[in-house]
Amino acid sequence: MSMLSNVMRRLKYGRPVVVVSGLPRSGTSMAMKMLEAGGLEVVTDKVRTPDEDNPKGYYEDERVKDLAEMDDKEWLRDARGKVIKIVSLLLQYLPATNHYKVVFMRRHLQEVLASQAKMLERRDETSETADDEMLQMYEGHLDKIQFQLRFRDYFDVLYVNFRDALEDPVREAKRINQFLGGGLDEEKMVEVVDPELYRNRIAELGK
Repeated sequence: MSMLSNVMRRLKYGRPVVVVSGLPRSGTSMAMKMLEAGGLEVVTDKVRTPDEDNPKGYYEDERVKDLAEMDDKEWLRDARGKVIKIVSLLLQYLPATNHYKVVFMRRHLQEVLASQAKMLERRDETSETADDEMLQMYEGHLDKIQFQLRFRDYFDVLYVNFRDALEDPVREAKRINQFLGGGLDEEKMVEVVDPELYRNRIAELGK
């Protein structure tokens, strides 16, 4: 994006709302922790506490869950200059009255499904949708969301691969920092990346 485009967006929308997004279990909480360590203020109500599935915390705000039905979304203006986690399904409900810098986490879909299955198993729950059907749903959903992110002018997006962030956090921290305009502490971002949390690897799933 050109410097002129950045200036025009700043004049139109004010400071950007930094959004960490992606499918559930795609590394969004890790990205939030990196940005917090780097110096960004996070928007979270801390209602959902750390557990075995996310020992480092979820970094969620309950208001996000109601975006689809919510009429008054002015509270998002308070997130300008801060970072908030919004699952990919809800990106389409963000109002066009803000500029959003989206750090979108990507992860192999088989790993996502395996991680979700483990979470359900620990909670004694089961999925009513077969893996093959869920895979098709996710693929279609991601195509739709990527189209929207590309053609709505209030979105600016950086795609980050979960595996890359774990295996080369120095490079990915630099990419994220550059995308957000610089000023973040990249060393501290790298320090909070924990490779031990990379469970359900595709190489171990036999896919």
